[in-house]
Formats: sequence, structure tokens, C-alpha cells
Amino acid sequence: MRQFVVCGHDAPTTPEFSLDDLAGGAGRLDLLCRCVNAGLFLSHGIREDSRVHLVLGDEYTVRFSGATARGLHPDERTTAARVRDALDARENAIGHMPAEVSPGVELYRMGVAETLDAIDGTLVQLHEEGDPIVETEPPEDPVFVLSDHSDFTAEEADLLADRADRRVRLGPEAIHADHAISVANNYLDTDGYERY
Repeated sequence: MRQFVVCGHDAPTTPEFSLDDLAGGAGRLDLLCRCVNAGLFLSHGIREDSRVHLVLGDEYTVRFSGATARGLHPDERTTAARVRDALDARENAIGHMPAEVSPGVELYRMGVAETLDAIDGTLVQLHEEGDPIVETEPPEDPVFVLSDHSDFTAEEADLLADRADRRVRLGPEAIHADHAISVANNYLDTDGYERY
């Protein structure tokens, strides 16, 4: 299992946002939707061994599971509609008990710390000041943690400094969060890959 936890700092925490303004009025939800697409989709399929957790404003987490997702399409608007549906069901999420929105999409009333507590695996912080990923072996059941278009908050940085098993960078330049997920997936996909 590979998992991606994306901290959405300006993301909406209520369903009152327009699907026509994802980059502005919806707090860069466009970027978070691209992260879901990068984490789950292949050219003509879906990664059944992948999950993407969108942490919205450190209040809610929307989890997308490739193994059980149905009717999810690789466009921002469809993914944003699932996020909006999840937030519309937020009253049904009690503590760590999720509200199921649709197959493969659940909403949890959890912030970053609680989300990390609930996930098993090797915690890998993606950070431009980390060790080069090409110099490390892929971990078992990686949980990559990354931030949206903003830096990690001081609280998140402290949390990850305490909990991360590894801190890695994907290359010499900082890249968008969704691109980082694509590069991390490629890194995991090529582990053990032999050229003929």
C-alpha cells in the first residue's frame, strides 16, 4: 500500500464553494484535486494499492481509496464534487468514525496529527531540504506527507520532525504537490523494474 497525505491549508471546510472557481474561491482545491488524480490514476486504470488523504484546514480528512473507488474520473471538477459531497456529510462523521460519501471516498473528522495516527506505514516527509530520494531504498508501505502550495505550518513541521521515519526530496528543484506525487509513484513503480 502506498499513501499520500496532503495538507490543504486554505482548503474549504464547508460545502459552500463553487465548482467553477476551484483555484480561487475554493482555496486552491484545484491543486488538491490534482493530487488525488496523481495519486490514484494510471493512463487507463486506477491504482488499487493507493490512497490519498486530503487534510482540509486541519479539521477534516477526505480519504480516496483506489481499491474501492467507483465512478471517479480524472478531472478536477469530478474530484472537487466528491470533496463537496464529503463536506456536505460532515455532520455524519463522528470522531474517528467516517462518513461514507461514495464508494472509495470517506470523510473523517480528523486533522493532520489524527490522520497520521490512523495510518500504518513508513512515514516519509517530502521536503525540498530532505535527502535525495534516488539515494534511498523504497520503504515498505510508504506514507508520503506533503504540503499544498504553502509551506508546512510550524506545528506541522514539529509534528513531522518527531514522527517522520524519513525526510526526502524528489529532485533539485521544488515542484508542485501533484507533480511530487507523480514522481514518488514513478519512484515506487520502478523499484525492481528491469530493462530488457
